[in-house]
Amino acid sequence: MKKPIVLVALALTFACKEKPKEETAVTEEIIEVVEETEWTTLFDGTSFEGWHFYNGGEVGAPWKIEDGSMVLYPPETRPEGSNYNLVTDKEFTDFVLTLEWNIAEGGNSGIFWGVNESEEYGQPYVTGPEIQVLDDERHPDAKNGTDRLAGALYDMVSPSANVVKPAGEWNAVEVMINHKTNEGYIMLNGTKVVEFPVEGEGWDALVADSKFADWEAFGAFKTGKIGLQDHGNVVSFRNIKIKEL
Repeated sequence: MKKPIVLVALALTFACKEKPKEETAVTEEIIEVVEETEWTTLFDGTSFEGWHFYNGGEVGAPWKIEDGSMVLYPPETRPEGSNYNLVTDKEFTDFVLTLEWNIAEGGNSGIFWGVNESEEYGQPYVTGPEIQVLDDERHPDAKNGTDRLAGALYDMVSPSANVVKPAGEWNAVEVMINHKTNEGYIMLNGTKVVEFPVEGEGWDALVADSKFADWEAFGAFKTGKIGLQDHGNVVSFRNIKIKEL
């Protein structure tokens, strides 16, 4: 009776060794699909669908789409008080945002989150904290403190490493905002350069020590829009995706 039991055991062993190969392949495919569906494309390189001018309508000039990127060519003259900031149609609370930016020589721009769209505020930066986009070598704001450098949480937290690529080259950014865990971070070109709390005493202390200390609405909205800044300089953005947490 022992021999047949051994043979059956061996048969089962070999069967088990063969099956995981198929299961592994299927599992990898499922994981790839799940990972892909977790991300939402905010800009597909072909249209401005999902975006509009802050406190305005459909996106048009001076923004253009070139080579899969959205590019701002700010006019030399503009009506007083006008702006060409872009914001998403949709609002977000907890998320990971990834994108690439390319700033012109001497240029300045920014990426916002938690933006509240209202005529009361006029500009995205009145409510939305900013990830700095800057030509560190040439723009004068780089000399106003390390918390003004590219990759900084603007005027609040300085980048811990100098990993920015020069003007005219693409920089990759990843931003996480998570109110569930009270964590935020900014990664620039694969390096985590900024970490910060997103609410509570820690966040309040950062605001109190910044130019935004007396701005009642600044950082006040957990849920808000993603924004791209018109700072009067040529800037490009591409590969914009978001994963809600």
